[in-house]
Amino acid sequence: MAHISASVYTSHVPAIGAAMDLSKTREPYWQPLFAGYDFSRQWLKENRPDVILLVYNDHATAFSLDMIPTFALGTAAEYQVADEGWGPRPVPKVIGHPELASHIAQSVIQQDFDLTIINKMDVDHGLTVPLSLMCGEKDPVKDAWPCPVIPLAVNVVQYPVPSGQRCLNLGRAIRKAIESYDENLNVQIWGTGGMSHQLQGARAGLINKEWDNRFLDLLIENPVGLSEIPHIEYVREAGSEGIELVMWLIARGAMADVDCAKPLPKVLHRFYHVPASNTAVGHLILQNQA
Repeated sequence: MAHISASVYTSHVPAIGAAMDLSKTREPYWQPLFAGYDFSRQWLKENRPDVILLVYNDHATAFSLDMIPTFALGTAAEYQVADEGWGPRPVPKVIGHPELASHIAQSVIQQDFDLTIINKMDVDHGLTVPLSLMCGEKDPVKDAWPCPVIPLAVNVVQYPVPSGQRCLNLGRAIRKAIESYDENLNVQIWGTGGMSHQLQGARAGLINKEWDNRFLDLLIENPVGLSEIPHIEYVREAGSEGIELVMWLIARGAMADVDCAKPLPKVLHRFYHVPASNTAVGHLILQNQA
């Protein structure tokens, strides 16, 4: 049977992708941030999964205010890199895994989650920046991402957005779906977005280091309790865009210790950095324990 071996959590700041694409990673401003992913890149090389299920939010490229799915699962064979206004990022296209994605859709919908099924869409920086951070620079012609990727887009842009509890429960349903897939696949699930930041208004540039690190503590030790935090606290403490952090709860809910009599996952790497384009960057790698 398929199984989830680990979960990865990371911010997906668009300026990070631009810094990589423009060869600025060694500049004094950016070097400390990218150094925080050195361990992660080596770890991914040594622990390459068969499939990554990547939770992210679209930034008005695949979807618009005309159509806003709460949870949208990509079931396509491949995904082109989106043009977000200045041309597509110079990174490889994303190869999907239609068989596992379709199985997850069937299983999760039967568990009473109403997913939107996406057979064709472009993917933006919300998905490609985490891949770049974890995999390093890629030549779009010669290289490829290390494995197939299943995109799961979550609406955290236009209210109403899903609650933390709903996201944690979706992770639980995804774990059951993957574990019922009749092929021996090693799957990683990645939660992306956040951490504290606000892009507009009187509080533009808000960063709350204390709240961010408390979030990381609870994500590791008490994800069920963390899922009960209301939307208003995310907005008040982490800024208007801090609500993206509910997507991390999908990845955390898919880990083996949630609902099971198993130990907490092992923390392989934890990193936090401020600033990155007026945003706090958080990063975790959690490994299921046998």
